[in-house]
Amino acid sequence: MFSTKARARLLVGAALVLYPAIAHAGQVAGTVSDASGTRNLPSAQVSIVELGRSVEADSAGQYRFSDVPTGRYTLRVRYTGADAIDTPIMVDASGMVTQDVAVGGGGDILVTGQRANLASSLSRQRGADGVESVLTRDSIGQFPDQNAAESVRRAPGVNVLNDQGEGRFVAVRGLDPSLNAASINGVRVPAPEADTRSVALDVVASELIESIEIKKSLTPDMDGDTIGASVEINTTSAFDRKKDLLAGSIEGSYNHYSGEVTPKGSVNFSKKFADNLGISGGASYYLRKFETDNIEMDGWTTDDAGNGFADAVEYRDYDVRRLRTGGSLSLDWQPAPSTRLYARGIYNRFSDQEDRRRLIFEMDADPASSTASGASFDSADGRIRVERDLKDRFEKQVIQSYSVGGETETGPWRLRYSAAWSRASELESGSIDPITFRRDFDGEDGDDLSVAFDYGDYLRPRFAVGGASAAAFDDAAEYGFDSFDRTTLSRSVDREWNFRGDVTRSFALAEGTFELQAGGKARLRQKTYDLQVDTFDGYDGDFTLADVVGRQTYRLADLGSVVAKKGERGFLDANAAAFERDSLGSDFASLAEDYAVGEDIYSGYLLGRYQAGPVRLIGGVRMEHTRNDIRGSTVTLNEDGDPGEQLLVTANRIRRSYTNWLPSAVVRYEATPELVLRAGAFRSLVRPSIGQLAPRFALERDGDDLEGAFGNPDLKPYRAWNLDAGAEWYFDTSSVLQAGFFYKDIQDYITTVTFEGDDAPYNGSYRGIAFTEADIPLNSGKARIRGVELGFSQLFRMLPAPFDGLLTNLNYTFTDADGETFDGDTGGLRTIPLPASSRHTFNAVLGYEKGPVSVRLAGTYRDKYLDEVQAVADEDRYVRQHFQLDASARYRITPNLQLFGEWVNINDAKYVAYQNAPVTRRLLQYEEYGYTLKFGVRANF
Repeated sequence: MFSTKARARLLVGAALVLYPAIAHAGQVAGTVSDASGTRNLPSAQVSIVELGRSVEADSAGQYRFSDVPTGRYTLRVRYTGADAIDTPIMVDASGMVTQDVAVGGGGDILVTGQRANLASSLSRQRGADGVESVLTRDSIGQFPDQNAAESVRRAPGVNVLNDQGEGRFVAVRGLDPSLNAASINGVRVPAPEADTRSVALDVVASELIESIEIKKSLTPDMDGDTIGASVEINTTSAFDRKKDLLAGSIEGSYNHYSGEVTPKGSVNFSKKFADNLGISGGASYYLRKFETDNIEMDGWTTDDAGNGFADAVEYRDYDVRRLRTGGSLSLDWQPAPSTRLYARGIYNRFSDQEDRRRLIFEMDADPASSTASGASFDSADGRIRVERDLKDRFEKQVIQSYSVGGETETGPWRLRYSAAWSRASELESGSIDPITFRRDFDGEDGDDLSVAFDYGDYLRPRFAVGGASAAAFDDAAEYGFDSFDRTTLSRSVDREWNFRGDVTRSFALAEGTFELQAGGKARLRQKTYDLQVDTFDGYDGDFTLADVVGRQTYRLADLGSVVAKKGERGFLDANAAAFERDSLGSDFASLAEDYAVGEDIYSGYLLGRYQAGPVRLIGGVRMEHTRNDIRGSTVTLNEDGDPGEQLLVTANRIRRSYTNWLPSAVVRYEATPELVLRAGAFRSLVRPSIGQLAPRFALERDGDDLEGAFGNPDLKPYRAWNLDAGAEWYFDTSSVLQAGFFYKDIQDYITTVTFEGDDAPYNGSYRGIAFTEADIPLNSGKARIRGVELGFSQLFRMLPAPFDGLLTNLNYTFTDADGETFDGDTGGLRTIPLPASSRHTFNAVLGYEKGPVSVRLAGTYRDKYLDEVQAVADEDRYVRQHFQLDASARYRITPNLQLFGEWVNINDAKYVAYQNAPVTRRLLQYEEYGYTLKFGVRANF
């Protein structure tokens, strides 16, 4: 392109241009740490007052200014919770100034305890470009949280969706967890579950986390695949601390319902072999045994008297054994002052043994009599089927991530580079889900049974049986074997390779700096799901519930005879040859679920950053190009068809690609040293869930009826314009009053809708496949989200002793989120609240810390939300509002030894799902869990 002489002339010209700056400018660098010399302080604000230039200390507490002209200056360091430090410096002809700064003298506590945690979180929030909340390791440890998801819910605008009483999926600003993204050490976390992109953060042990950043506004250097927030989890680095660390904890966990005490333990360490080489890591073990009592109802309709009733009622008794283990390891090396390298890995394993016993009533006829608060059924009017079953399921999930990378800074240039591999998996092998024993009461030959349901307390409906066969209802020998389903294999694997490079050039201005940054990234993802289900619906012999009967651990009702936990295993193994496999149904259920989805994302961006005095401006554009290679099958079941045509399988493979341009702009302005104003606008997207996207078309033919469940490979990603504006007033030491407004305009929102044959837009045919009824995910149209976030945190140091140890943290989020979906009643669209979107969320913390005593009471509230969308509004599933109260207390015996106790779910908060009936709510699901107590000792050296 250029001759050798031309290239030489260009290099000489560039050298002449740069030479004056290099010859007459120097570099100022150093580390900010606490006055005790224990740890470095990330996000400390460092400025050269006379030049109007500012930077934030990085995760290792290091800062750097390049191109500083010779002269005398004032280096000012500010950190929330401590007084500002001014240090005079001289930049001379030598060109290099190293100035370390210790912050927090005069009694300020910046290392341990609730006050230190609040100071650290607020410092990082204050220094952030956009709207951001931060939780640090010590802050996470102050709460009685059982996993990473529960830790995140303490941040402003954040709550979680629970599974069996434990936090599982993170909801930000009241939005669906699928609209968030999660990262570990800067690498997107793949999802272990088969059909979703949402990452269940209950897999990740909170003890392995150094910090969690909840970034609600995006800049061009960030992945654009989030509308709610990007939840970024960081493990520890040896460079985070000035001193070596060895810490551990041993505790016991007691569940009120199970009555068992189970162990939990963790160890963390950080060791520097030299100033430029260190290793850090940790390990965690947590075994928890607990129980859940549950009631579920389905098939709600109205009888001729105008009273509502459910034609299926289930009483469920869960016993769960849950084990979390994990480990992390980081190696950090600084081979030269300009370069830092790292290698990091984290491994988390989550296993869940669930034994669920059910008593199920299924009624074929309307009630014999009914009232507004109950219904009575009689087998003389129609069959009453009673089933007693057991699910014996063992599931294992693993999330692991490994990355290498580094950063090089030389003069005005900064290079960042990384490569990573992540894998998430979910495995079931040999689960029984379920084994069922059945007794039909049909009213013939004196086989009479009546069942009366009392809905007076709609949360806990009662039942009573009567009739001539009432004794048979509870006789285990009367319940014959019906069938069992074995999950021979259910394996979901999600893998991703990640490669990234960024380059930044800094330009020193007369006042302030301008940075030009560019970068590229490749994410190569492959997700597969393989299912093998075997259904056995016949037995050559006599097999009844009496052969495997056990006892219940249920508190809501007397279930009578139940299947013993693990009671079926010995019988099934000893008599395997006598069971008959339903080959047709088993093969259909298995083949219809399998898929493989490849997703490669190539992105690049250009960003400009201007910082001068109190003003910071960031703007640019990001491009993301997505390529999909999607495979699944069309599987049609014709049970009455000719041999060879009963099960038809056609392989599907679809390739597609699309490109999104994502501009963004952020402004941060310090109106005063105490008042920070922010505003931002950005475009983002969320790709369809894997399960919705996969071309799996499952159809069952019954005469002229053809019912199906379809994936939709034509789905477009959600695309959103996002606006943020906020103000933060840091009115006192480690104290803040903040308010923010957000607005999101989403296109192509996705909902799954049940269509009848003549319903638009498909009119009985999808991708050339005719159907009479089908569940199809589709882009429903537009959605709009608007809301307000309010937060208040304060240390009450001004109060007289002993009240000067009080502190509080309050935050509230209002979210108004609505969209459109298909209306089965009118054939048009209807307005709905967006699924999993809560209108009100609130977190409150009241703490006290003085001397060796530390106490914290925390409450979290989440408003009701729409859980599942149905074709008609009356059948939509909602989850009731949830408020949970937790407490923790700590007593420091010595500077290195601490006793603690925690009380989780003090108020025995319940889970409730329901339908909005014309007059009253109709119960779909009710669960209660009791409380959990934890107690133990922590030590650090």
